[in-house]
Formats: sequence, structure tokens, C-alpha cells
Amino acid sequence: MRAYTYIDDMIEGILLLMHSDLEGGVNIGRQEYVSVDELVRTIAAVAGKKIQMKHVAGPVGVTARNFRNDRITSIGWKSKFSLRDGIGRTYPWIKAQVEAKRGRAS
Repeated sequence: MRAYTYIDDMIEGILLLMHSDLEGGVNIGRQEYVSVDELVRTIAAVAGKKIQMKHVAGPVGVTARNFRNDRITSIGWKSKFSLRDGIGRTYPWIKAQVEAKRGRAS
């Protein structure tokens, strides 16, 4: 399980933090935990692709990385973009970059 935060939310959090009186470490992040399978399904849905996932045996990393974001929310920060929203905004740019690179390789 992981939590993903869209870059615009991160930048807003950093700017808010810079103009605050908070000192010390502060976590900025959306607490919307998703599995790798959910991440893959979300990307496929945004891309309009049908996929088949195949799980292979192998080493497994840390199950989850938990964090608290109560310090950043105490100064008014709140994530605005869900995982799907962030991927929906990012995917067209990535797709254009891949297509442009393919065009240059021809």
C-alpha cells in the first residue's frame, strides 16, 4: 500500500509551509492508500486500456509506509487531487512525450 500525492498539491503544501511558523519535519501527502493493483487499474482506466495483470513470485517489500500529516493540515493544507485526478492530468502529457519520442526515432 502506498499513498500518492499530485505535484500541485505538494507545491501548495510546500508554499504554505514556507509561510508558516511550523518548525521541524512535516509530512505533506494525501492519505489515500492504494495497492499496486489499484494503481495499475487506475492508470489503465485513465488510459482507456484493457490489461491483464500477472503476479509473479519474488521478494516483497514493506507492506505499507504510514505517515501522519496532522502538522501540515493544522495550517490549512488539504489535498485537492485524488489519485485518479492526478493520473488524469499527468497521463496526457506522458502519452504526448512517448509519441513525440517515437516520432523522432522514425
